[in-house]
Amino acid sequence: MTTFDAILPALAGILKSYEASIKPYLPLIINRNVYGCIVLIIDACHEETIHLESDDSGMRQLTAKICVQLKPHVKEPERLWMFEDNLQLLIDDPRTLKFPLEDNEMRPIPEVYVIDRLAQEATWETISDPDDDSRVSRVVFYSIKGGVGRSTALAACAWSLAASGQRVLVLDLDLESPGLSTSLLPHSRQPAYGITDWLVEDLVGNGEAVFEQMHASLSTQQRGELIVVPSHGFEPGEYVSKLGRVWMPGFTPEGHRQNWSERLQRLILALEQKHQPSIVLIDSRAGIDEVASACVTDLAARRIYLFAVDSLQTWQGYRMLFDHWRLHGVAPIIRERLQVVGALIPTWGDGAFKQATRQLRENAYSLFSGSLYDEAWPEPDPEAEAIGALSSDLFNFDLPDLSAPHTPCAIGWNQAFAAIESLHDRLQSTDPDQIKLVFGSLLTDLQVIIGDNQ
Repeated sequence: MTTFDAILPALAGILKSYEASIKPYLPLIINRNVYGCIVLIIDACHEETIHLESDDSGMRQLTAKICVQLKPHVKEPERLWMFEDNLQLLIDDPRTLKFPLEDNEMRPIPEVYVIDRLAQEATWETISDPDDDSRVSRVVFYSIKGGVGRSTALAACAWSLAASGQRVLVLDLDLESPGLSTSLLPHSRQPAYGITDWLVEDLVGNGEAVFEQMHASLSTQQRGELIVVPSHGFEPGEYVSKLGRVWMPGFTPEGHRQNWSERLQRLILALEQKHQPSIVLIDSRAGIDEVASACVTDLAARRIYLFAVDSLQTWQGYRMLFDHWRLHGVAPIIRERLQVVGALIPTWGDGAFKQATRQLRENAYSLFSGSLYDEAWPEPDPEAEAIGALSSDLFNFDLPDLSAPHTPCAIGWNQAFAAIESLHDRLQSTDPDQIKLVFGSLLTDLQVIIGDNQ
């Protein structure tokens, strides 16, 4: 019997074998439902024709082969086909989330598309573009695995930027494992509410009741300011019960449906309008789930830091995500915003930091070149000017290129920042130059992002 991962490759092979038979019925949509079962959708104008196909026709053979080979992910033959009026309009509609079916050489099969029906609305392939007119940039700190120094790096960078005169808005969106806000704020400064409270109250139109009491401001010795919006308030209350409701869609006063990430976007816009920050730093949930999806793809971030340790689990996780973007054709939309960060690079031993950074860069290069970088063009023919022009537009970097997203912002392991529990007190007593020494490469990139908006 066919398992889930074999459905599309097997179907692609069958369709290629019966290419002549299926061609008159194209375009074709493969609809894969939440259970992993498929139906094939063609235009309604073919409904009568397909029913008149003889028992020995190519289409009847194709149908029988699909039902046998893809069992149990297909139903009986008479339920395999569905018919849709004006199918091409559905395909052309930008709201239709689809991707081309690929053959075994990863080449799209013309006019054959896949629509995936998922149980949750987080899809990872709806990429929101940053607003070019916005005066504030959003930066997401993300990792495929936890325990890689992501939240510590965000806290230290936020503190340093505020100390240098910037107004920094920090959002703790690691809702299922909150902790960043408690490390930045002393217990006495924790606000009454947090992001989870607002998302729950917004479902009943009561978001304004908690909005003014869900952020806390810390002034630094300089003219900067650090504004922290926690996951939960001073008293978490029924946090687990609230967390189970934040993913719910809501409705605007005009009756328009909004999924949970759209509601979150509305909250962030309101916070930006209120505080007018220089930059917004967002601590994302680790892994591949709904919160992480919203942070990475739905919040129009200008920079997405991919925190990594040099391990097989890290690279496998990122490769799954990159391959998903490539398959759905959205890799070119998001890849220029990505930047690898190594936050726990060993510093003990002769040459350990340099060697570990080099190894991290090489493995990151292998990941990016295999999934996100364009294939390099061959040396252009001097007479082929068009090819030369195209090659300059390729998204491709050499291994040693310091400007490449695979070249990590390298942060060495440091005892002073090894634990996040008491980071607030530690940051207050730490020499700003030490923070810059440890997190300098990341801070430099953040300063460039702030400068681009001013």
